[in-house]
Amino acid sequence: MIAATTTTVYQAFGLRIATRIPMPELYRLDAGSAEGCDVEIRFMASGELERHDAPDLRNENFIRRADEFWFYIPETAVYRIRGGRHIAVSPVPGADMVKVRVYLLGTCMGVLLLQRGTLPLHGSAVVIDGQAHAVVGNSGAGKSTLAAALIREGCRLLTDDVIPVAISPQGRPYVHPAYPQQKLWRQSLDQFGMEPSRYRPVYREVSKFAVPVTASFCEQSVPLAGIWELVPSQDDANIRVQPVRSLDRLKVVLLHTYRHTLVHRMDLAQWHFTVASGVAGSSAVRRLFRPASGFTAAELARRIIDTARKGERGEEE
Repeated sequence: MIAATTTTVYQAFGLRIATRIPMPELYRLDAGSAEGCDVEIRFMASGELERHDAPDLRNENFIRRADEFWFYIPETAVYRIRGGRHIAVSPVPGADMVKVRVYLLGTCMGVLLLQRGTLPLHGSAVVIDGQAHAVVGNSGAGKSTLAAALIREGCRLLTDDVIPVAISPQGRPYVHPAYPQQKLWRQSLDQFGMEPSRYRPVYREVSKFAVPVTASFCEQSVPLAGIWELVPSQDDANIRVQPVRSLDRLKVVLLHTYRHTLVHRMDLAQWHFTVASGVAGSSAVRRLFRPASGFTAAELARRIIDTARKGERGEEE
């Protein structure tokens, strides 16, 4: 990764981000200085960051120290996130720089949002009739594929992978836009009839591709209306929507917080519970069961849109 000689300001996750690291995934605002920006990302030469009083990351890859959070991805980079405002990255020699950026825009941003008091959910979010709907679920559930199908149905993308949920002064949750790109597996591209050679691999080790969605991207923050937990089911031959009630709503939000295992390490458990309770209590939370086999993304997308528009009348038990 070669840092530029000038600072560029980008917009993502509801933040103005200043860096000399080229970030082609992000929406570029201008070239200038870091003054007045929310976040600064600094590139450091291999080994340089470790000389800045770094903790020992050889036996434990994730370490919190005061207002800093350090982590190390083998064969990739050492990262430090400090005070919700500063990120430093030091790639190892020969690192895949695309992969370095994947962790900058993933784990680094997830930790930074937590430090800033913004709840990051793990999934994708789209806009339906002026309201945000978040699709969450375990890895491999098909969240990004479903979001791609929703875009094909006319919805606009807010974010893919990290969903920044902020709380308004009135206590209403809303979703900030991240950046206009999805990451889709080759199998999903094939099912949508998209030619993989047109897209850049996310990084060398995986058959996942970066898919630009600039024309279908929403650049404004949008109130959060619904959370959909996508669940592949061996027992369901058909798509099924189930409302999530009472405390189970909170469990969905807690479970699908991005990198939720880091919350306790960051001493944010009480904050996490309080904010997640507010989000769960003011959003419609539903569980969306899909057959474990077969490609049902288009049907799932239409079911979400129809149910969202019907509101409570579209619920199933």
